[in-house]
Amino acid sequence: MSKLRRGLIYILCIELACLAALFLLSLDSRRLQVTRYTLASKKVTAPVRLALLTDLHSSEYGIGQAKLVEAIDAAKPDALLFVGDICDDEQPHENTETLLKAVASRYPCYYVTGNHEYWGCEIAKILEMFRRYGVRVLEGEAEPLEIRGQKLIIAGVSDPDAEYYVPEAPTFKAQLSKAGRAAEDASSGADTFTILLSHRPERISDYYAYPLDLVLSGHAHGGQWRLPGVRNGLFAPNQGFFPKYTSGVYDFGRTKMIVSRGLAKESTRIPRLFNRPELVIVELSP
Repeated sequence: MSKLRRGLIYILCIELACLAALFLLSLDSRRLQVTRYTLASKKVTAPVRLALLTDLHSSEYGIGQAKLVEAIDAAKPDALLFVGDICDDEQPHENTETLLKAVASRYPCYYVTGNHEYWGCEIAKILEMFRRYGVRVLEGEAEPLEIRGQKLIIAGVSDPDAEYYVPEAPTFKAQLSKAGRAAEDASSGADTFTILLSHRPERISDYYAYPLDLVLSGHAHGGQWRLPGVRNGLFAPNQGFFPKYTSGVYDFGRTKMIVSRGLAKESTRIPRLFNRPELVIVELSP
């Protein structure tokens, strides 16, 4: 065998090995991960466990959404918080409805919209589906939630794209102002831990104008490709390349923000890399 031929075979083997490695990495990057964060606060007198679900994009987690449901049940959360893009604009909604059937009757559930739920121009149908299963849809409201004597305020706002797809919808800032004031009034001062559900983390400067203890967001998909040494991934919607807020806890003094990498798998337009979909569990502790 000539040196040229051996060289070509060697190069071909390397290329095939690289392709196989990338394929295996893409498969691994679709495995569900449960990520836990613990936040301590003087406003919390009894532990509370919350499950944050974002950016499902109508993805499938086994028959009956069994893998996701099992992960939720294993975590034993006190409430489920759906923070936008649970439905996709191009995928059917059956997988989302299957998940709601499995969990909504067993946990207190709260939901705010994301941008993709408007892009499909089926927002009325989507909101009706969530409400049909007893999920509380927050559109600029703040509601009290009591768990084993611990009082919380859960506030929420619709995605800013509501302004463009629902002509009669209040503006994002009007909703946020309403939710922020309602949360402040409901908390009766500094004694009640207040949570805002809002899909977009890049709007943190808007959230910080209100007395919120915790903001929960998604939207950024973990930066899509999480490369070694690049904390926040490569690219996120509305943040561009090398985004600031894609995953984890961000501390802004009186307000903390937790961003989920989201649950989307097969419905993502760009495959995830080193960026497994995640169910986020937030532990609030004294």
